[in-house]
Amino acid sequence: MNIIKVENKEALSIKAKEMFVDVLQNTVAPILGLATGSTPEGMYKLLIESYQNGDISFKNALAFNLDEYVGLAPDHPASYRYYMQHKLYNHVDTKRMNTFLPNGLAEDLDAECITYEKHIQEAGNLDFLVLGIGENGHIGFNEPGTSFESRTHIVTLTENTREVNARFFDSIDEVPTEALTMGLGTIMDAKQIMLLVQGERKREILKKVIYGEVTEEVPASILQKHPNVTIITDLDV
Repeated sequence: MNIIKVENKEALSIKAKEMFVDVLQNTVAPILGLATGSTPEGMYKLLIESYQNGDISFKNALAFNLDEYVGLAPDHPASYRYYMQHKLYNHVDTKRMNTFLPNGLAEDLDAECITYEKHIQEAGNLDFLVLGIGENGHIGFNEPGTSFESRTHIVTLTENTREVNARFFDSIDEVPTEALTMGLGTIMDAKQIMLLVQGERKREILKKVIYGEVTEEVPASILQKHPNVTIITDLDV
């Protein structure tokens, strides 16, 4: 693992943006894996500025999101489609037909998972994947105990995850109990991974991810076995 220590969240966003820009500028038709949440927001804002300055383009990129809640419509303010449109896609030259998220409203969720996984693999797997991490070590929505061999699948969200994400809803009662997510096997197929970790509450789990046992109880620990992972963090670990 390549660990880049930065001073604060602003510096994290700048460094993440620089890595992202390098991929866009040096890959003819990049296949991207994108994350939501508060940590990558600053990076997305800087990418929009880079696009507006004429430094980058997304027009030849395919973008696959890590996950989506079950039961939320794309125009729901807490859905990840809504997040991606408002935090990035509406402000750059992506084509809607080239941006993908699992469909949390699909009548057959198992079939949707199979279709989404197949689409990623047919595209050629991910060139560059942006990850955040949950306090319990989840990446995507792969909660503790998820098989390292897992592919895109339905997950039941832990109470901890729902409590943490409740800040994006009016109350915890509105937080969905399930989501669709790329599996750990899907994530490990990515050619390059950038993990963004910010804030004191992530210190202990980051230590486990970097130095601890590789175990399904800490899903992100599987990244120790990936050949090209960069961790950008404001934490001393």
